[in-house]
Amino acid sequence: MHQPSFRGVVAALSRKASRPGLGTTVFGARLLIAFALPSHVFAHEAHPPAQPAAVVDEAPFLKENDDAMTKMMNDMAIKPTGDIDRDFVAMMSPHHQGAIDMAISELRHGKNEQLRRIAQEIIVDQMQEIAAMKLAIGEQVSSTAPAPTQSQPSPAADNHHTDMHMDMSTGMKK
Repeated sequence: MHQPSFRGVVAALSRKASRPGLGTTVFGARLLIAFALPSHVFAHEAHPPAQPAAVVDEAPFLKENDDAMTKMMNDMAIKPTGDIDRDFVAMMSPHHQGAIDMAISELRHGKNEQLRRIAQEIIVDQMQEIAAMKLAIGEQVSSTAPAPTQSQPSPAADNHHTDMHMDMSTGMKK
């Protein structure tokens, strides 16, 4: 199907106008603007981007998430061993750990209680998935692991919290 050109449309309208003049010129100019400027330009001018009610400094959250993503991607870049199952676990474990690290960041900085609950579930689920994958390829998994939301004590620190562990043997999925 042939689409008429802009000039063709203006010429046809000029011929139909009783007297070419200012009205035709204004109409032609309006058509030119309508066809020349994309509609999204007008949309952006009419509705400026909404500003949040309270501006929050997201820098710490964004830095933690960027660090988690960088670590995950670096740790997923493995040298293939020829054992597809082991390579799969070697790549998926950092992937799941990245989800854990991001969920921890949500717990540290997020305010939405529903999202904080989801982040807690992500941590538990992903830890269980990592353990299940390692067990599936015959790797040993310790029955206890430090809770990921607790900061790890430094070697010089007082270790009076060493009894705080998460029991991974109960409630294993699958």
